[in-house]
Amino acid sequence: MQKEPPVSPPNGAEKASASSHTHKLGLIGKLRAYFLAGVLVTAPAAITIYLAWLFINFIDGTFGTLLPGRYNPEQFMPFTIPGLGLLTVVIVLILVGAFAAGYVGRLVVGLGEGVVERMPVVRGIYGTIKQIFETVLAQRSTAFREVVLLEYPRLGVWSMGFITGPPHAEIQEISDDELTTVVVPTSPIPTAGYLLFVPRKDLLILDMTVDEGLRVVMSGGIVNPPDRRKRVAAASPAAQQ
Repeated sequence: MQKEPPVSPPNGAEKASASSHTHKLGLIGKLRAYFLAGVLVTAPAAITIYLAWLFINFIDGTFGTLLPGRYNPEQFMPFTIPGLGLLTVVIVLILVGAFAAGYVGRLVVGLGEGVVERMPVVRGIYGTIKQIFETVLAQRSTAFREVVLLEYPRLGVWSMGFITGPPHAEIQEISDDELTTVVVPTSPIPTAGYLLFVPRKDLLILDMTVDEGLRVVMSGGIVNPPDRRKRVAAASPAAQQ
């Protein structure tokens, strides 16, 4: 039986070549990691700035003409002022709100709503939009203030939802349990979803805020908020002893 020749150990040149190849791979890996980190840092800020710029330009082009020429500073300057139309809209809304808060303004608004109530299709659209804005903007409202988990669409599968308030009295009468109105949004666009009436005992209320819950939904679970329970436990007197 013929013996195989012994394998000679690598010489100095081969060792140097292997070390150089490993060093190159390590350098490429570091550069790749730095590149991905740079994208992660700059992409959200760049996209946010770009969308804000598009929105400001749209408002400027649409409502920038509301400002009379003699009060428009762009008439006296050789360059345009971005955001001037947006500022005009904000000022107009403030003036409208101040007028609507007065006695005459309330009469005018009431008269206008009375006319809208007599329009068969328009009154439904107007009433729904008004209730949504009143619910979201009213400081006394508790709508969209709690993030919950519920087993939906079947047992063992958990979905994230947002409590919007108690249901209508007629809906509450169908169950002996206390029902809660929950909106289960779709990901990554939370403006669509499902309206559910769930017994409150079947809801698991989370410690995260509504903003944090929306980030989870919009990112498809990629962005997760910090665990508030750890911070509460660390701040408790028992943990500090």
